[in-house]
Amino acid sequence: MNTTVPSAATDIDVLRVFCSGDGRYGNALGVVRDARTHPDEASRQALAKELGFSETVFVDDVERGIVDIYTPGVRLPFAGHPLVGAAWLLDLEVVHPPAGEVWVRGDGEFTWIEARAEWAPPRTLRQYGSAAEVEALPVPEPGEWIYAWAWEEEAAGRIRARGFPGRGDGIDEDEATGVAALLLTAELGRALNITQGRGSQLLTAPGPDGIVELGGRVRLEGTLTR
Repeated sequence: MNTTVPSAATDIDVLRVFCSGDGRYGNALGVVRDARTHPDEASRQALAKELGFSETVFVDDVERGIVDIYTPGVRLPFAGHPLVGAAWLLDLEVVHPPAGEVWVRGDGEFTWIEARAEWAPPRTLRQYGSAAEVEALPVPEPGEWIYAWAWEEEAAGRIRARGFPGRGDGIDEDEATGVAALLLTAELGRALNITQGRGSQLLTAPGPDGIVELGGRVRLEGTLTR
């Protein structure tokens, strides 16, 4: 007699984070609100790989905002678009990824988080002479994580960017990369309005004591069950 108990179904909210002004584009994000269905790192990594989103967030404690973040291949201590998306979805004032305490605010259209650039995983920030050069770039071979950028209008802080994770995990280009935006803001020391990928929008502003604010629009696309 087979006594195996089937595993519980998992509902995953699918979001788009850092959408354009008309609600298009944005980076795909999966949010597992009840992480008890995937209690260990191996099962979470397997689900993130199956879903194939740039990142998937597992919520361990909604009230305290404790979250765990995975790409299809690795666990991350911090990431921008998963925290913006999860905070918006769960209406949180603070989020706790492994890297530390991340405060959240909303201003109606945008959801903002406060973070430190040193929490961000390494990225190679590579400047180009024009937005057209960035737009014409081919996807590079796997290797380093490259954030290609150029000024569109320097006086206004407007930037054109593309992100190439280089991990060889099926995500050849990242549609919107919050941690790279944080790193670039810290390097340039000024507020930025970044258009990345096909048309995603990220806003940043440097704050006191090494804090950088990162903001964007979020929309809910639907729910998956696995």
